Amino acid sequence: MDTATPSPLPPQGPSPQEEAAYAGLIHVSDDEPGIRRRRAGKGFSYRWPDKAPVTEEDTLTRIARLAIPPAYRDVWICADPDGHLQATGRDARGRKQYRYHPRWTELREGTKFGRMLEFCRALPGLREKVNGDLGLRGLPREKVLAAVVRLLETTLIRVGNESYARENQSYGLTTLRDGHTEIDGSELRFSFKGKSGKAWNVTLRDRRLARVVRACRDVPGDELFQYVDKDGGRHAVTSGDVNAYLRAATGEDFTAKDFRTWAGTVLAAMALTEFESFDSAAAAKRNVTRAIEQVAARLGNTPAVCRKSYVHPEILGAYLEGNLLTALKTEVEAELRDQLSGLDAEEVAVLAFLRERLARESAARESEGARRRKTKGG
Repeated sequence: MDTATPSPLPPQGPSPQEEAAYAGLIHVSDDEPGIRRRRAGKGFSYRWPDKAPVTEEDTLTRIARLAIPPAYRDVWICADPDGHLQATGRDARGRKQYRYHPRWTELREGTKFGRMLEFCRALPGLREKVNGDLGLRGLPREKVLAAVVRLLETTLIRVGNESYARENQSYGLTTLRDGHTEIDGSELRFSFKGKSGKAWNVTLRDRRLARVVRACRDVPGDELFQYVDKDGGRHAVTSGDVNAYLRAATGEDFTAKDFRTWAGTVLAAMALTEFESFDSAAAAKRNVTRAIEQVAARLGNTPAVCRKSYVHPEILGAYLEGNLLTALKTEVEAELRDQLSGLDAEEVAVLAFLRERLARESAARESEGARRRKTKGG
């Protein structure tokens, strides 16, 4: 299997200008001279920076495809069809709105999911750190945060936000109250209203976690997850505390949401492997819809949000092409298995698949970007 670097972007934090060039685009700003829109009867006319009217058919077609709402004012349109930013304008409430080049949008989406692979590689070390911190004495900050992180991964409950809890009475892990949990021996049960009013009822068995959560619940105060500092002071954990713990443990800027994105992708891949082989494109699409619905129910999202934000598009694309099942069953290199010994077999299979698929796609994108740059320069 190809072991080339799978990241869809060059390593070491490319600048926005480098990212744009990588996609065969030019990084631009609406401070630069651009095409301006003016009212003309019931429609609009457009003028180049030198005030000449825009009459070129390809440019007018490009502008039409941007679908800039008629109500927008102060509209700026990039004069270059390869600008990463194609248009800006102010909506009726005065808020600045942006229209980006499709290749830029695609690149940024790829970056979002590309970080998933880095998160997966960090998981074994993070899990080891969590295991160690769960064994600490008392209720120090690291121990309580480790319990929250373990619950994030095993339950896929959102991390929570105090403003949501205060304003909407909707909760996540860090904002749970004592009354949201029941503990019976090694069994933990969480029942609460989550984001968008969704009812969550989650049960798991984990003796060590149950002991930690019971100790947290015994701390005075309504908040479930509180830690006790060395002076005996009580502090409720926040989503910021959780994300800081993840950054310190991994050395990367990961957040609680990364657990749900990775889990959504693995769950979707595994759900698709359970379906019988399909004999038509329509049957394949039905299976994808069913898989997304299953994952959405697990994450507490709508299927549309789940598909867009929590399942890597390469998983769905490969399935529709008929390649996913074979790829996931391909023997993973021994070296990769050794490096990722802290991952489940399903996680290793999905990571290996994405790594190979994205490496191939990255090479193709690099070649296309070079071709476009050469054409533009020539």
